[in-house]
Amino acid sequence: MTRNSTPANDAHWTGMVPVDDTALAVTDTGGPGVPVLYLNGQFATQGYWRRTIAELGPGWRHITYDERARGRKSLRSADYSFAAALRDVDAVLAARGVDRALLVGWSYGAFAAAHWASRNPARTIGAVLVDGAFPYDWLDDAMEQRIRTMFKRMGWFMPLLRPTGLVPRMNADEQATSNIEIGVISREAELGPVLDAITVPTRYVVASGTSLGSKGDEQERIRTSLDGVTARNANIRISAKVASNHGAILRKDAPAIAAAVREVAALG
Repeated sequence: MTRNSTPANDAHWTGMVPVDDTALAVTDTGGPGVPVLYLNGQFATQGYWRRTIAELGPGWRHITYDERARGRKSLRSADYSFAAALRDVDAVLAARGVDRALLVGWSYGAFAAAHWASRNPARTIGAVLVDGAFPYDWLDDAMEQRIRTMFKRMGWFMPLLRPTGLVPRMNADEQATSNIEIGVISREAELGPVLDAITVPTRYVVASGTSLGSKGDEQERIRTSLDGVTARNANIRISAKVASNHGAILRKDAPAIAAAVREVAALG
């Protein structure tokens, strides 16, 4: 593992950041621009952000990382909980010497960005939540069983793809448990107060259509929960509703995400 001895320097840096029982692969473009920390989808990697980063350009300080057991380099852990994901945000920012950042999160990363911004307003310039962090009670016993069945069925080919870094080095039960936990965190009674407590500029970029594992109009019904959020909290607005679906939004709608980042930075 490598440690960065001069986190405040302006040079591009790539290395491993230790946290708890593991270490995370981190990339920091450096420079004097506004620090933007990108929080990935649940089983995605930092590479998913390349189009957004290109759209924003070199005037920003882009910090990306792969969560525990994701990508090719981040190490395995005994803890893949949401609480651990929030500790990872702290660890990456501390290792890179960043006191205040703009958080951009997609899907699972949107939940992490919302929670972290709500808890750390003095350290948060603002947040951009990309098709995630919708307060909606979508998890019940039938859905939990559906999730476990889906990951069990996917388990046979996952080991074949792990060397590529495209899938996590987590077993089917670990992935299902993580997915079910976010269903609990999504509940209106759980997430609603978190969003209501956000005091920094926050913008949503919302996709259309379905995501992996959803059926019919489930995803669109979940997204309607934002109406109540924006009505209660003037700091939170929908920046854009785009045509692409949940899985394609980072690939097809980087301009909309970049526009939301610029909007939040100007306000923050």
